[in-house]
Amino acid sequence: MSQRTPMFTPVLIVSCVIIMVSFAVRASFGVFQIPIAEEFNWLRAEFSLAIAIQNLAWGIGQPIFGAMAEKIGDKRAIIIGAIVYAVGLVLSANSTTPVEHQAYAWLVGFGIAGTGFGVILAVVGRAASDENRSMTLAIVTAAGSAGQVFGAPVAEWLLTFLTWQSTFLVFAAVVLSLILTLPLMRAPAMASKAELEESLGQILRKAFKDPSYTLIFLGFFSCGYQLAFITAHFPAFVTEMCGPILAGGVLHNIGITTTSALGAVAISLIGLANIAGTLATGWAGKRYSKKYLLAGIYTGRTIVAALFIMFPITPVTVILFSVAMGSLWLATVPLTSGLVAHIYGLRYMGTLYGIIFFSHQMGSFLGVWLGGRMYDAFGSYTGVWWIGVAIGAFSAVVHLPVRERRLEGLVTA
Repeated sequence: MSQRTPMFTPVLIVSCVIIMVSFAVRASFGVFQIPIAEEFNWLRAEFSLAIAIQNLAWGIGQPIFGAMAEKIGDKRAIIIGAIVYAVGLVLSANSTTPVEHQAYAWLVGFGIAGTGFGVILAVVGRAASDENRSMTLAIVTAAGSAGQVFGAPVAEWLLTFLTWQSTFLVFAAVVLSLILTLPLMRAPAMASKAELEESLGQILRKAFKDPSYTLIFLGFFSCGYQLAFITAHFPAFVTEMCGPILAGGVLHNIGITTTSALGAVAISLIGLANIAGTLATGWAGKRYSKKYLLAGIYTGRTIVAALFIMFPITPVTVILFSVAMGSLWLATVPLTSGLVAHIYGLRYMGTLYGIIFFSHQMGSFLGVWLGGRMYDAFGSYTGVWWIGVAIGAFSAVVHLPVRERRLEGLVTA
């Protein structure tokens, strides 16, 4: 495609809307931890396991929906994802046992996969010019952060006059409405069915034999662990462990009077800071080595998380942590997806990135589940937090040997 192709196309705009709504709902689940646990008198681990299963299903579903989009088309894959997402939310709203929540979490997770990065980034990557690709991937990723900005606060607001069940139903209706935006999504045509069947197995075998693909797969694990743990548990973490919000202070004067409200705002701040952070990495990814940028981001996360847990937790440190971690939050996504596209090409980006994203979601499952389990066992999140610090350092190191050049002998359309 010509380098003069405009960056802001209907494909990019619709993709941003879909990602924004999908991630707004996904980012809100941590807000429901305490209300659901208190209503049914459950251990924290019960609903945490449902969120963990949701993240695992998202990871399993990502390569499936990526391949589905390459087979039957992007729009059909997104429609299926939105319907599954909405059905999962409706069924969850009528659940009264942990087993029901955990079972329907599979549907929610698969729905997120169908409306998430694996499908959407592949569409945007194909539609963008070489000149614009790094930044357009970053813009879509930043849209996910924009969803996080308002997802948790909107859930917190809805819970002031609706039950959590009704809030789930509202979210289901909003997710289903995404289907109305799809007529504007006109991405470039996919490869023919004959071409697809001829070389998909070949590119997968080449990627699986490539040590760099394995290193990227391993490195994405800690990203999922850290992000999912914080999304699912940080609101409750702040509610219970943060020092009081003093009357007359800045937070109190702008209406943030409880640590519960601060927990929801913290998730929003993370998303807000990440918009700037992700756009910055999109700009940098075009100019500098993606693997070194990734190593730097994971190093920064490790330092920020370690410093936060080492000092007393106060409203000020919560805000500082949220902004610092937010600037590094989804910054790994455009770099990781861009690295996959650079090494292995665009044709099967949805499937190849989806497989790597499964590692991310295995980390997500562990972070969410272990957070609930260790909280119930020790009454604290400190241990699971330090595990996240350690695996963040591991990811910083594991990206360094990645071979950042086009895979030789790659079959492309």
